[in-house]
Amino acid sequence: MSPKALLGGKRGLPAHVTVYLFVIVPFLALVAAVPIAWGWGLSWVDVGLAAGWYVFTCLGATVGFHRYFTHGAFKAGRPMRVALAVAGSMAVQGPILHWVADHRRHHAFSDQEGDPHSPWLFGTSAAALARGFWHAHLGWILDRDLTNQERFAPDLLADRDIRLVHRTFGLWTAVTLLAPAVMGGLITWSWWGAVTAFFWASLVRVTLLHHVTWSVNSVCHMVGERPFAARDRSANFWPLAILSMGESWHNLHHADPTCARHGVRPWEVDISARVIWLFEKLGWVRDVRWPSRPRLARIRRAATPA
Repeated sequence: MSPKALLGGKRGLPAHVTVYLFVIVPFLALVAAVPIAWGWGLSWVDVGLAAGWYVFTCLGATVGFHRYFTHGAFKAGRPMRVALAVAGSMAVQGPILHWVADHRRHHAFSDQEGDPHSPWLFGTSAAALARGFWHAHLGWILDRDLTNQERFAPDLLADRDIRLVHRTFGLWTAVTLLAPAVMGGLITWSWWGAVTAFFWASLVRVTLLHHVTWSVNSVCHMVGERPFAARDRSANFWPLAILSMGESWHNLHHADPTCARHGVRPWEVDISARVIWLFEKLGWVRDVRWPSRPRLARIRRAATPA
């Protein structure tokens, strides 16, 4: 199939400008965070709200957008399905149909021509890898081309609930940015509490989550350990395991994409998998694709560092 068949048009100019704003503005907030935190402008309320909203929205992306909607690692009823779609939308990583189509395309062409964010598309020289890292981490997001949803996400396109969540992405973005400020203002009963909560629990939290997620695309395809046989350069990068909620155990994920647990060895902390386990115990999800010893044995190979 020709490369054009992978694409489904271009992002409209207003939406593209919005993408730039949501990349640049939160990043500037992160840059400003260190001097602002040095002696003033940061309270325990801000820390608590930022941590809580980070965990909630990160899990929305990892458990919801990624392991459930993209890969079908478990099944869920309609209320949980809608809740996961909304929670993932509040990570501000793009509407659900775009996110899922992009990621399924990534797996279909991982580290080959057609992959939307491989760091290996430009060669292996130092300059090529620097260019590839930028492309995989952030550059691809600034491209106006959109992945063909009819090819890569026809099941979600056919779901009325998911189409509604996709169309209301702006609403969920407003909620994820304004709710922490409202909470900070009410907890401290002050306008200043609302302002600092907006800075830390909205802007800084969003950009930190952005860069952790983007690092799985870039860093985890360049450096790390590869104990499982995958057809690409996906690797485990343990320093990101906690912040990514287990997504940086990336090698197993590419070796067995539908597996609900990515960190399968005893020391590999996978918070997303534990949340799915809890949901299963509560009866909120079912038919979870947990790893099996025979399957792991088939895809295991001698560990090879990058």
